[in-house]
Amino acid sequence: MGFEKPMPFKNEEGQVNDPEIAHKMANREKDMREKGLYGEQYDQDEIDQNTDALGKIEHRSQEAAYENSEIKKLAEKLFVKVGDKITVFALRKDEIPSPENLPNIEKFVVTGIFESGMTEYDDTYAYTSLATAQKLFEIGDNITGYNIKLGDISKIDSLTIFLGKSLRYPHSVRSVYQLHRNIFTWIELQKEPIPIVLALIILVAVFNIVGTLLMIVLEKTNAVGILKTLGSKRKQIISIFLIHGAILGIVGIAFGSILGYLLMFIQDKFNIITLPSSVYFMSKVPFLITADTFIGIAIITFLLCILASLIPSFVASKIKPVNALRFN
Repeated sequence: MGFEKPMPFKNEEGQVNDPEIAHKMANREKDMREKGLYGEQYDQDEIDQNTDALGKIEHRSQEAAYENSEIKKLAEKLFVKVGDKITVFALRKDEIPSPENLPNIEKFVVTGIFESGMTEYDDTYAYTSLATAQKLFEIGDNITGYNIKLGDISKIDSLTIFLGKSLRYPHSVRSVYQLHRNIFTWIELQKEPIPIVLALIILVAVFNIVGTLLMIVLEKTNAVGILKTLGSKRKQIISIFLIHGAILGIVGIAFGSILGYLLMFIQDKFNIITLPSSVYFMSKVPFLITADTFIGIAIITFLLCILASLIPSFVASKIKPVNALRFN
């Protein structure tokens, strides 16, 4: 099917707390276990007041234990930076905490901060190694699932169906389109008005070309009359204005392609124009700059320029020499 090596991951919920309250709770847990006392419970108000954020901890990479990478927005909520220490509370075996089943507590060092641009991840996710996650949640060698990256995205639906038929309950297969249905639905919705916008832009461009060549015809009416008086045929007059329209098109295509590439490159590298991620699911619009796209647009634009040049060319070819000289 052309897919790369599957990547195992563990996705669990954890709670990130203030280091001081975490330290006190860890010491209390140690004392209780040493003395065999489990009747005492934690002060829930004290825990709630010191809780910075409740988020999902997704463990996927193969980094050293107790290292952690924060997403930018989550790091801002926790007021942490690279090198800071955070404390994570995790459920044991996905069971509700109780005096007999105290949560696991581990300290992590923030080794990196990044931003995906997608609110769904940036607000709640942090990453650490798979081995550390399995130890933290006491799940042994168990994992949540596998991420499969395809070499050809067009085969994603067929592979999803194939794996879905091959795997039985409780296993399930979901494609990226199903996991992030809202994002792809939004993208499809944004595509709807694109043909209308492009049609309006093309219409304006065609009118500009026709108007420019008609002005040239008016300015060169006398010259057209002289050419016809000297024996120029209708086809020759048409070819002159078609060539003029082709030159305008080539100059416009070259200038527009260079300007468009520069604007896309600047936006892609420096992200000058940003989007509110809470509304558009991402903070910037990704660009795919390929030669095929520019060549295709250039060819279509050139053909439209030639077609737009036909009207002024035919108008110029019908000018009578007597009227042209009189017009002068």
